[in-house]
Amino acid sequence: MANQGGLEGIAVADITTSFVDGSVGELIYSGYKIEDLAENATFEEALFLLFHSRLPNRQEYEELRATIAANAAIDEAVIRMLQSLPKATPGMAALRTAVSMLSAFDPDAENLLDKEVAARKALCLTGQIMTICAAWMRIIRGLEPISPRGDLGVAQNFLYMKSGEEPSATASAALDSYLVLLAEHGMNASTFAARVVTATGSDMHSAIVAGIGALKGPAHGGANSAAMNMFLEIGEVDNVLPWFEANIKSGKRRIMGIGHRVYKAPDPRAAILKRQAEALADSSGNRKWFDIAAKLADAARADDYFIQRKLFPNVDYYSAIALYTLDLDVDMFTPLFALARIAGWSAHVIAQMGGRLIRPKANYVGPRGLTWLPMDER
Repeated sequence: MANQGGLEGIAVADITTSFVDGSVGELIYSGYKIEDLAENATFEEALFLLFHSRLPNRQEYEELRATIAANAAIDEAVIRMLQSLPKATPGMAALRTAVSMLSAFDPDAENLLDKEVAARKALCLTGQIMTICAAWMRIIRGLEPISPRGDLGVAQNFLYMKSGEEPSATASAALDSYLVLLAEHGMNASTFAARVVTATGSDMHSAIVAGIGALKGPAHGGANSAAMNMFLEIGEVDNVLPWFEANIKSGKRRIMGIGHRVYKAPDPRAAILKRQAEALADSSGNRKWFDIAAKLADAARADDYFIQRKLFPNVDYYSAIALYTLDLDVDMFTPLFALARIAGWSAHVIAQMGGRLIRPKANYVGPRGLTWLPMDER
């Protein structure tokens, strides 16, 4: 019988970037607990760690931050292309198209073997994806894009380009934490897609576009958008329990952002994002969305169905609240996920360069021995 398990449990590579133990809710990046990194590291530090398996010193950190910022601007032709798209274009479709177009403006786009060139390219793409996300948000709101600043980190720069205003320390810290938490997660679907493309000898842009394409799928990257749409549907804290009874207890729906393919214990990223989302809610003066999410999670954790199946809020659940409080359109949640995951994708792409073609086997279960018939006799 054909394997319908999605390669579950099959190891396809040795990696040094991250370790996930879903049975106990453990996630580490190159030896460091995600809790310590989310509390202390910037996204740039996490990116450096994934590339080099060590944390940067101050000079290395500043050089990496400055390189990303200095290469974050995108060609005017890419901006014009984004402005020409229908405003109803999904954010991930706009991002996928823009990243593909960027390769035409990269003089090293077809350098397929040099890992040092690939690492520089990855830093450029990190800044450029940041700029594309911010530019698209402004375009769909009828505003002109804002150029990146050379003195800011990724989280601050995105918030600045989105609004044109200096971001608050609370907002910057929350987004930095989000980017660190989503930067890497083992051999997930989008990372595997990027590695498969790289293993053919293809280029960095193609591999990252493949990752974006995989992340676009709602089974992988769209859960935080679905979770926020669910909170918006509930609307008020007093509606949580009636909504739970009508939709969840009845078996009609499932709670988006609760449960995970890997984690059968609490997702360590969720607890961190819950604290960040609450801090953001308090700083904004509007706790409604956070309180809806918290009350719904409490209702689920008190229900036998969720208890027996070990279903807990995952990283998408409270990240939806954090991103919405940062004034992101719901459709932009997954592109921000891509901005975070470019760190992990790039590290995996560089590790895969020069490796063997990824060519798994498949079991043929179709018919045999059929007799050819001319078209008029079929």
